[in-house]
Amino acid sequence: MDLLEERYAAFPGLNLTFETREGILKHCPRARAESLGEVGRRFLDGGQPGLEAQVANLADEIAYNNHDVDDGLRSGLITVEQLGECALFADQLALVRRQWPDIPERRLVHELVRRMINQVVSDLVATSRKRILEFNPETIDSVRAVRHPLVSLSDGMQHQHLDLKRFLGRNLYRHYRVQRMSHKAERIVTALFALFMENELLLPHDVQDRIAGLAPDRNVAGRTRLVADYIAGMTDRYAIAEYQRVTDPNQVA
Repeated sequence: MDLLEERYAAFPGLNLTFETREGILKHCPRARAESLGEVGRRFLDGGQPGLEAQVANLADEIAYNNHDVDDGLRSGLITVEQLGECALFADQLALVRRQWPDIPERRLVHELVRRMINQVVSDLVATSRKRILEFNPETIDSVRAVRHPLVSLSDGMQHQHLDLKRFLGRNLYRHYRVQRMSHKAERIVTALFALFMENELLLPHDVQDRIAGLAPDRNVAGRTRLVADYIAGMTDRYAIAEYQRVTDPNQVA
């Protein structure tokens, strides 16, 4: 387990099990995998993760795509007309407009996102059930030995899903307003990390205590990990506020 939480009297908290970490770790270069022990083994052996991790992998992609469609439309960074070039979106748009021709745009967006999620998830469930029944894995080792993931979309849905992902890459993620926010976020995270590594007294007392408890031979690596974990646990708003508290003389610490 990776110990991140320190919350309760009887146990530390909901820390990360092997299965949770495997579900998070979607992509990993070989050099990095060698340092991760058992959780990085599949990247070295060319195997598959467990079924839970396979579900988490696709659920993450489905959620990201549809959440970003929703955000992009509501922010005005992309339009319904632009998204019409994606089959997954266009099919649902035609159905909704045929059934509710006068629907307000705000409700139109919610309805389209809901329907797209349902369409992709239904395909995922049906395709995965078919593949699992076909291969009939009896152990986690047999799941890992299958050449391709057992939890997957059909070929047709996978094509539509990737088409939407590429559209978002071209039209949303590279939009100048998104790039400006990404640039600011990178600067804030980089600055916080440098400041906390330079002076650990800027950190909250509980993080300072954990650094103080590190063994001498683990001090640099352990301190780096603890500072990175502290920053990783921040929301966007908290990171901005923390940066201001640390750098702005007019902010209350």
